[in-house]
Amino acid sequence: MKNFLALLENKVKNLYLVRNYCKILPYVKPYWFRAIVAVLITIPIGSMDAVIAWSLKPYMDVVMLEQQTTAPSKTALIPLLIVIFSCIQSLLNYTATYLNTWVGQKIAQDVKMKLFDKLMHYNAAYFDKMNSGDVLFRFNNDVDMACSGLLSNLKLFTTRLFSSLSLIGVLFYNSWQLALVAVLVLLGALYPLTTVKRRIRSVMNKTIFSGAAVMTHYNETFNGNRVVTSYNLYDYQNARFRDTLHSVFKLGMKMVQRTGMLSPLMHFIVSLGIAAVIWLGSYLIVTEHMTAGNFVSFITALVMLYNPIKSIGNNYNAVQMALMAIERVFGLLESIPAIHNKPDALKIETIKKGIEYQNVCFEYLPHKPVLKNINLKIECGKTIAFVGNSGGGKTTLVNLLPRFYDVSSGKILIDGQDVRDLDLQSLRDQIAIVFQDNFLFAGTIRENILLGHTDVSDAKLQKAVECACLDEFIRSLDKGLDTEIGERGVRLSGGQKQRIAIARAFVKNAPVVILDEATSALDNKSEAVVQQAIDNLMKDRTVLVIAHRLSTVRNADQIVVINYGKIVEIGTHQELISQENSIYAALYKTQIA
Repeated sequence: MKNFLALLENKVKNLYLVRNYCKILPYVKPYWFRAIVAVLITIPIGSMDAVIAWSLKPYMDVVMLEQQTTAPSKTALIPLLIVIFSCIQSLLNYTATYLNTWVGQKIAQDVKMKLFDKLMHYNAAYFDKMNSGDVLFRFNNDVDMACSGLLSNLKLFTTRLFSSLSLIGVLFYNSWQLALVAVLVLLGALYPLTTVKRRIRSVMNKTIFSGAAVMTHYNETFNGNRVVTSYNLYDYQNARFRDTLHSVFKLGMKMVQRTGMLSPLMHFIVSLGIAAVIWLGSYLIVTEHMTAGNFVSFITALVMLYNPIKSIGNNYNAVQMALMAIERVFGLLESIPAIHNKPDALKIETIKKGIEYQNVCFEYLPHKPVLKNINLKIECGKTIAFVGNSGGGKTTLVNLLPRFYDVSSGKILIDGQDVRDLDLQSLRDQIAIVFQDNFLFAGTIRENILLGHTDVSDAKLQKAVECACLDEFIRSLDKGLDTEIGERGVRLSGGQKQRIAIARAFVKNAPVVILDEATSALDNKSEAVVQQAIDNLMKDRTVLVIAHRLSTVRNADQIVVINYGKIVEIGTHQELISQENSIYAALYKTQIA
């Protein structure tokens, strides 16, 4: 019963792999002509092995054994033909490799574009759980492994198939008795491959994760280089990296333990076959059942047939890696982001009435609520400030509006429509966000302000720069807006980064602005300039402000105090400061003391 279940499981997995191979066909379709030519070329490549082996029979029988009566020109003919055939085979092999590589890289390029688009549409919760190494490995390395592995394996398989069939034909042509022995030994040599896949699968999965962990270390060192330097973390980081490399080493050795015997075992079985053929062939020659030419041709074909088999174990790991990469790639392609448009999603052009939170609850982890029954109405054109204890849920509350996450229960309404019923792009077009730590892309200041908007006039861009209080800084630069800022804006100060983010918001010109502690990380001088830019941005817009420094929200139309996931107080600055036992008043007095 156990063997039957194992066999059934293996059949199911094989069907699953076949199905995945079929799924890649649409990606091959645009390049089908080159792909088919690459496959068809492998037929003569493989078949020519047999021509070389077969030609040795007449050479031995006619040329070598009858050399006294054979003309010199005839003696040189067969070696010359072998050289010509080998040259043709080499040229075809080069052509097949070139076409396979071209098609493979084109397919990989198309799949990567699909996956990159998929990656951009994943919700924030996905990135909370994944690390950068996992993303790089799954969305980039797996594609290369799958596409290059698919075509190289296909080329190898078809070449070996036609080579083996033609060589087996030569074997039977020369001696059916020896051919039967050779084929039986061949099957015996291939049998170990049927048992190894199950034993190496778990090790391969762990190897993939370890490879991703290595990439994460490099990314962390690159992005956190100043922390490493300032805290002298060299030994600490080295120790962590050494542990990861040690894990990779142990997994590599486990793989060798489980597969390393494949090639030696196959080599031994093949050697037995060759020995048996030589012993039986000698007997057949003595008894005049075959000629010396037949025997030489047979041995040549046998060696050409067996040699790839002896080393196939070394390629088996790569083949399995490619198959598993294909599974993972199509697992990603078929996945649906947790936050996506409904089929009948509504598009909104603007926000006319306002925003409402109705009994909103949210949790990142099951049974660990972050927001509890939030009820709040926000009228258009009003400025609402959110204050309260650190970790109380302020950022989470505003992140639910553009659907970085979806509510666990309750509703968020815009003009009476649940945000989950709205088209995501049109929803997010209505909202501009200035974060505490704004991400800047490698490139110029202009590119980081426009963010791909090619329809923005120079006048509008200049207006955004002035309103964001960036004009004086831009004038001080030799290249102005076309100044390169380095990866993540490493060449800019915190205040300059914030003002570029504010300029982005001016260019977007969205009716709703979210300010997520936009000045909390700045010094007093930088804060004053950035605050002026923020004041310009807030005019005639609905603004949601998360504030750490309460002095910046005194003029808000409404201040919402959130503690431990609940709204505990709502009112204007004057109303809350005058309330007895007010949490807001206590926080405010602490900051101005």
